[in-house]
Amino acid sequence: MIVTFTAELWVWHARPAEQWTFVSLPAEESDLLREQTAGRARGFGSLRVRASIGGTTWQTSIFPDKERGVFVLPVKRAVRRAEDLDVDAVATVTVTVLGL
Repeated sequence: MIVTFTAELWVWHARPAEQWTFVSLPAEESDLLREQTAGRARGFGSLRVRASIGGTTWQTSIFPDKERGVFVLPVKRAVRRAEDLDVDAVATVTVTVLGL
């Protein structure tokens, strides 16, 4: 399954000195992913993916976010630097779920 969407980068503060940057997948696609991958998710409900923003592609996992009700994709610092993205920037993202 391949999902392409546009989303704003946002920060989750894990601890006072630790923060992670994410984008949220759209609700409709998140619901479809939950249906198509029922019973196949890994730890924390994660799914392995290949993600692309601009000219940068990397492999990671997406995670269900109960608060938002969608899957979220972590966007590494190296990707943000390569694509000149700051928090609150809007990016076009392609996510390919692996192993379906």
